[in-house]
Amino acid sequence: MTLATGPVLAEAAKNGPVVCFGELLIRLSAPGRSLLMQVPSLDIQVGGAEANVAVGLARLGHKTAVISAVPANALGQGAIAAVRAHGVETSGVVVRDGRMGLYFLSPGAGLRAAEIVYDRAHSSFAAAPAGTFDWPVLLAGAARLHLSGITPALGPVAAEAAIAAAEAATALGVPVSFDGNYRARLWEAWDSDPRSILTRLIAHADILFGNHQDVALLLGRDFPGGGADRRRAAAEAAFEAFPKLQLIASTARHTEDADRHRIIARIDARDSHVQTAEILVSGIVDRIGAGDAFAAGVLHGLSQSDDIDHAANIGLALACLKHSLPGDFSLFGQGDIDAFLAGSLDVRR
Repeated sequence: MTLATGPVLAEAAKNGPVVCFGELLIRLSAPGRSLLMQVPSLDIQVGGAEANVAVGLARLGHKTAVISAVPANALGQGAIAAVRAHGVETSGVVVRDGRMGLYFLSPGAGLRAAEIVYDRAHSSFAAAPAGTFDWPVLLAGAARLHLSGITPALGPVAAEAAIAAAEAATALGVPVSFDGNYRARLWEAWDSDPRSILTRLIAHADILFGNHQDVALLLGRDFPGGGADRRRAAAEAAFEAFPKLQLIASTARHTEDADRHRIIARIDARDSHVQTAEILVSGIVDRIGAGDAFAAGVLHGLSQSDDIDHAANIGLALACLKHSLPGDFSLFGQGDIDAFLAGSLDVRR
């Protein structure tokens, strides 16, 4: 298989959207750096891993579409409107019975880590059977299907829906990217087999967003050593196990405290790899969605060039910028990325 990068992906992106399939969520955050229920109010925003990628790419000038399911109430309509406001096509969002998926966030502070509480069981999306989505229609002319490991973690119905989407994309010749996004609490809430399900999904992907830990879960084996050598060993094992897979993109994060993280990005191809310099991200406003911003940045970089070093640096730039912005979405454009890579921190007038 040939990866659709550089001019090929760029041409495809002109003609069709990157289609992102996953749950739209309402995020309820403790204000400032308080704990949940410490004060009698919550900040409300819209997010969801796949929607975050769609918004991030849309803000960078790409056609994108979100495929999801929401309830017929103000929460569902508000979630659709929030995503559509950033230029994402939402006609593939189904309105059906059920409830809105929620998650609650206690932001981190100092040496206290952020904490998330999920409340999304039996949501409209999690309960939507695979047949809810007409994939030949939804993927017609698409440049790419983007999925993540969060969807199958929601339960057996959502897992089958994700598998159906990946299988339809393969049948239609639409490339698939997959972000591991392993969420232990979601998988542990039901009688799940994450290794088997994720293996079926990643078998369809040409790009995997994940690290050596994701590969270890998939292959049921550990990778000794540390740092770059361990990541390369895991990548080579993943390439051997998944013939369609062409690129593995990942970040490594060292957390000093809630305000200071050091981050690097890496992309492994079958015959090469690149790793960026480490960047110190300080004064962090909100780290949620940074991984999705990285995925959007890598896909954007690949649309410009088949140089994986370029894609890794674009992805890292967008991930770092996301830490400066409250909410799940990355709202930055190419000019913001260019200024970041140029080291420009002065006021732009």
